[in-house]
Amino acid sequence: MSSIFSHHTIDFLQGLQDNNNKPWFQTHEAEYRQYVLAPLVHLVESLSETMLDIDSDFETTPTINKTISRIYRDTRFSKDKSLFRCKMWITFKRPGSEWQDAPGYYFEISPDHFSYGMGLYHASKETMDAFRAGLETKPEEFLRAIAFLAHRPDMTVGGDQYKKTLNAAIPVGLLSWYQRKTFYIICNHAINDRLFGDNFAGELAADFKLMAPLYYYMWELKGIIHSQSV
Repeated sequence: MSSIFSHHTIDFLQGLQDNNNKPWFQTHEAEYRQYVLAPLVHLVESLSETMLDIDSDFETTPTINKTISRIYRDTRFSKDKSLFRCKMWITFKRPGSEWQDAPGYYFEISPDHFSYGMGLYHASKETMDAFRAGLETKPEEFLRAIAFLAHRPDMTVGGDQYKKTLNAAIPVGLLSWYQRKTFYIICNHAINDRLFGDNFAGELAADFKLMAPLYYYMWELKGIIHSQSV
């Protein structure tokens, strides 16, 4: 098995960050396709079997706008008018209009770091209300879903929190979760030799499988919402 990413990948992203303009990109477009796009396609293909084992409804087509981000930025509604993305990512999620309020997996690479994880990135109030209700009534189910975190200090919890305590009766070990406006698991690393290793895709697949109990728990939250709205 050969490595997916190389130092050429990082060199291109750094060059684009330093020269975020159309002439530079046009001159180096072949490098983008060889060292960035092709590796991302390869990574999606390498992970697809694992991801479909986790959820057979995942979108796994290895193309831009399906699982792979566009390098061109949409600047119409942004103060940042940079034309190109200097970090690229892949995602695994179920297709559909409600994907922002459903759990999904991602991997991202930039000039100085790579990260990956899983979670709810734009959870609705209804989803988080259901989540908090579950912590109140069946905390043991959630604790089983996050048991893997006890052995992985590199996997941290992200997501904004309410400043005001919502429920002082929640145990200290669960309170930081209860306070979240949305939540996700993230592994964030500076660029290192692991990224260029021959088994990087296999390591990523293993970590994605490790996160699966929490992924299933999140979908059960969606089930609660659907049953309540019928």
